Amino acid sequence: MLSQTTQTATASHQLPQVTEPRNPGMALDLNWVRSLQANTSAIERRAASLPARRSVKKQHQAAWLLRAVTCIDLTTLSGDDTEHRVARLCAKARQPVAQNLLEAMGMSPITTGAVCVYHEMIPAAVRALNGSGIPVAAVSTGFPAGLSPFHLRLAEINESVKAGAAEIDIVISRRHVLSGNWQALYDEMRAFRAACGDAHVKAILATGELGALRNVARASMICMMAGADFIKTSTGKESVNATLPVTLVMIRAIRDYFERTGFRVGYKPAGGISKAKDAITYLTLIKEELGDRWLQPDLFRFGASSLLNDIERQLEHHVTGNYSASYRHPTS
Repeated sequence: MLSQTTQTATASHQLPQVTEPRNPGMALDLNWVRSLQANTSAIERRAASLPARRSVKKQHQAAWLLRAVTCIDLTTLSGDDTEHRVARLCAKARQPVAQNLLEAMGMSPITTGAVCVYHEMIPAAVRALNGSGIPVAAVSTGFPAGLSPFHLRLAEINESVKAGAAEIDIVISRRHVLSGNWQALYDEMRAFRAACGDAHVKAILATGELGALRNVARASMICMMAGADFIKTSTGKESVNATLPVTLVMIRAIRDYFERTGFRVGYKPAGGISKAKDAITYLTLIKEELGDRWLQPDLFRFGASSLLNDIERQLEHHVTGNYSASYRHPTS
């Protein structure tokens, strides 16, 4: 059983949340943007040191893993998605950890942070999640390449919001970053934010395609200046997705933006995070760089499909002392 302190910390997403004002954005400040640099060797050393020197065990590990579950955007973005598959995924989002495991740890029910789908699957997800309080997130704007006509990308956002998506994951035009056209990126992001209306917008940078870490820092800042509620690493379709060096650059940009403006922007690593130990490493980095407030699902999400499977296996080992087969914990 988890200690009372650990239970409280783990389940705090179920308690009334502090209402954060949305990031309204600000005027484009090119002097600030161009001043941003990235010391790649120092960033890589810091990132490499983290998994080796941060270790949590037993009930503390279980608590971190339960927190990770509450921050997952449980995702299916396959060409063969069906309404039945989405319904099964939503059922898993409602009860991501087996009830007997939660009871053995003295925990109340938890849910994932959101369910993320393509536009066509939004109605099925909304129906399946009705009454749960779990938001539906939709990928948009010509995901994953973001190369469809601009007016169609805006229309896609509008249609997804009408269909019931509470969060929109947009993809930026990478060419604006690679060519240093910061005004174009800012204008594009402002238009996407306006099209989202009350729906929160996550800006996907596709960091694996941006080249230098300096570009990641500058693109992160531009998107926040333009009003992004979250910045997100990847679509999950690139050859390189979320990494610890990229994460360090992006969350330090978030910290700088908060210190200057007072507005908190969320962070979402996506793609390639499939192991429970990796989830703990990311959470540890967030805690050290941004603080506990960013460990809530309104400011931190994992974009993942298979991560939950491994977390549940680790939790079963914590309770029973045995590892179960992965097929015993399907996500869809």
